[in-house]
Amino acid sequence: MARLKVGIIFGGCSEEHSVSVKSAGEVARHLDIEKYEPFYVGITENGAWQLCDSPAPDWENGGSCRSVALSPDRGVHGLLVLEQGRYGTVRLDVVLPVLHGRLGEDGAIQGLLELSGIPYAGCDVQSSALCMDKSLAYTVAGSAGIATPDFWTVMADENIDPGRLTYPVFVKPARSGSSFGVTKVSGEDELASAVETARRYDSKVLIEEAVVGSEIGCAILGNELDPMAGEVDRIALSHGFFRIHQETEPESGSENSTAIVPADIPAESRSRVQETAKAVYRALGCRGLSRVDMFLKDDGEIVLNEVNTLPGLTSYSRYPRMMAAADLPLAEVIDRMVSLALTGKSR
Repeated sequence: MARLKVGIIFGGCSEEHSVSVKSAGEVARHLDIEKYEPFYVGITENGAWQLCDSPAPDWENGGSCRSVALSPDRGVHGLLVLEQGRYGTVRLDVVLPVLHGRLGEDGAIQGLLELSGIPYAGCDVQSSALCMDKSLAYTVAGSAGIATPDFWTVMADENIDPGRLTYPVFVKPARSGSSFGVTKVSGEDELASAVETARRYDSKVLIEEAVVGSEIGCAILGNELDPMAGEVDRIALSHGFFRIHQETEPESGSENSTAIVPADIPAESRSRVQETAKAVYRALGCRGLSRVDMFLKDDGEIVLNEVNTLPGLTSYSRYPRMMAAADLPLAEVIDRMVSLALTGKSR
């Protein structure tokens, strides 16, 4: 039987470029090449698209890389590869956009894939854009009866009166991945600087109350009304707050946090966390996969933190660890991502 031609797009122009390369490398290590014929498309930090042999750490320096573009022409249904001054074509069956952050999780690459007509893994344009904007995600989730933090948004031409807030608060870019640009603010005198830090990543800034509780997450996989929930994890902090992907050498661990999976919480709380994660997933229109991050308060209330529609798949990432704890190794996660992409409905 012919192998499925799979385009794996990685890298990108966001601050999470290096994380994406690591995620793609892990996907490559677990991809069953008896089932799939991979085509690795790396996007440089400057936005150049290259067809390369593998998503190795030094892929941009590989001598065999060729310029490539994803054709929006549905008749091509794949890649345009530049060789010796002429473009050839590679027809793809499915695409895995292993991209994080801006232009990877915000609906941009998903829109291009919709134009191309190629099935792709993960959330569609609408849910990607919705989940990327934390203020919009809170608004929609809140209307579905899901608890969210109290929050305020500050646009590019706006200021906020520091005296109207109850501290501490978190100040963060409204539409950015991971914890880049996030600051915990303990008093009025710190607010203006924190807002400026967040504006380095997004003109729209989110200020939200600091929820007191355990930081927990749940991996979700599926398309329909009954998606699968992986194990729940808990972030154990020694000090400060959780700064995902901010570590110098994340493979060797974090200096202030440890992900405990399965989470050391009561079984009843674990079940409610999983059901809440599914409810968030459905309310925001997610498909394929997502990681839903929440807070579990001492009184048992579960509060939404954020939704990552293309969670990290690195060796140290939370999503594959939660799925592995649910007896679903990364190779099988990839199989299901492909199957869901091929059977799911696109616009």
